[in-house]
Amino acid sequence: MEKPWKCGDCGKGFRTPSALESHRRVHTGEKPFTCSQCEKGFTQLSHLRRHRRIHSGERPFTCSQCGKGFTRLSCLRPHQRVHTGERPFTCSQCEKGFTTSSSLLIHQRIHTGVRPFTCSQCEKGFTISSRLLTHQRVHTGERPFTCSQCEKGFTTSPSLRKHQRVHTGERPFTCSQCEKGFTTSSRLLTHQRVHTGERPFTCSQCEKGFTTSSSLQRHQRVHTVQKALTCS
Repeated sequence: MEKPWKCGDCGKGFRTPSALESHRRVHTGEKPFTCSQCEKGFTQLSHLRRHRRIHSGERPFTCSQCGKGFTRLSCLRPHQRVHTGERPFTCSQCEKGFTTSSSLLIHQRIHTGVRPFTCSQCEKGFTISSRLLTHQRVHTGERPFTCSQCEKGFTTSPSLRKHQRVHTGERPFTCSQCEKGFTTSSRLLTHQRVHTGERPFTCSQCEKGFTTSSSLQRHQRVHTVQKALTCS
């Protein structure tokens, strides 16, 4: 479609004058739409409306399989891949798949060794800023997320949500083959290897395969004990 309204700074075209006006705020830094609760500013009214859902708790986009709600449709779509098993973004070095491009980008730092976020107290590095923020609570002792039933504290809200399933009995992640339910997607992924026969964790000494890294670590003690008990 024709885009006759051109930005004088970058040359990008728009179909309407109002769309051009909104775009110009990218260059000027103007944020005329402000949240009344936290005073955060936005370039567009639609962005402010979406932000307000954080304060109101509104989550209009709901997963049809597990009922989890999201403030944005763009967040729901990657989540649905947890149930379908789709992982369209693949690492070129280890071929591990991811549900989002941002998850792949973060994963690739494992191979490059880049840890751009560093703790000021112990100099430990992290691949993403949120992990640094969570880590710093080790030093402060802060546990801002508390269970309403047993008052146990947690450093992150996902940890609290997982814990609450102990009380509710909720198991939102279901195996499509045997319908067994799990409290987390990672436990479902591990369980599915029972059906697929996949054993991605292999012992370097005897090449025996395991479904989880913890099972491999337990197994490796067999070799350590055998060596310890060998007559010199």
